[in-house]
Amino acid sequence: MSDEQEIMSKLENIKEIRNKTVQMEKLRSRLRSEFATLESEEKHLREYKQEMELLLQEKMAHVEELRLIHADINVMENTIKQSECDLNKLLDSTRRLHDEYKPLKEHIDTLRAALGLQRLPELSREEERLSLDYFEKHKAEWQTEPSEPPIPESLAAAAATAQQLQAARKQDARQPATTFRQQPPPMKACLSCHQQIHRNAPICPLCKAKSRSRNPKKPKRKPDE
Repeated sequence: MSDEQEIMSKLENIKEIRNKTVQMEKLRSRLRSEFATLESEEKHLREYKQEMELLLQEKMAHVEELRLIHADINVMENTIKQSECDLNKLLDSTRRLHDEYKPLKEHIDTLRAALGLQRLPELSREEERLSLDYFEKHKAEWQTEPSEPPIPESLAAAAATAQQLQAARKQDARQPATTFRQQPPPMKACLSCHQQIHRNAPICPLCKAKSRSRNPKKPKRKPDE
């Protein structure tokens, strides 16, 4: 009797070993599959991060290009202002010379007429145009600043909407129990890098470009004297 029990016990152990072995093999197979998936996902993650680094580098390169472009624009604006100042000085000098020249010529012509001599020749067409109103007519053109091309309305609207939604989600996450929601600050799209900045910001914090209003206020006209 004891021999039969011992044999049955061994058979039960063998059966349990077999079942556990089958279970272990299944777990080993799943474990290998999980390891393979893990290694593949880690590889993909490294590739994603590398791509993100390249995109960030490209973004910063464009930002640096924009910064350099706006630095050149600022230099050119200063150069244009200096040139306008020089032209205004030349205009004033030309007017003064013309004011001195005209009465002096009339006086000489009067003296020559008293002696029976002919009048002195008038200014040539080019000199006359230069001395009278040539600069005055073109002064408005000199002082006209070139306008920057506007960004597409759809892009500006989409960027503003995304910014407002992101700000609203952050506020909802921070204040889940309150019913009052603070309105997001008024934003506008930078005309250079198209990033959302505060409406009253004088300079874009990203590309350092001067913030210009798309609808600048027109200067008030002085009443005619």
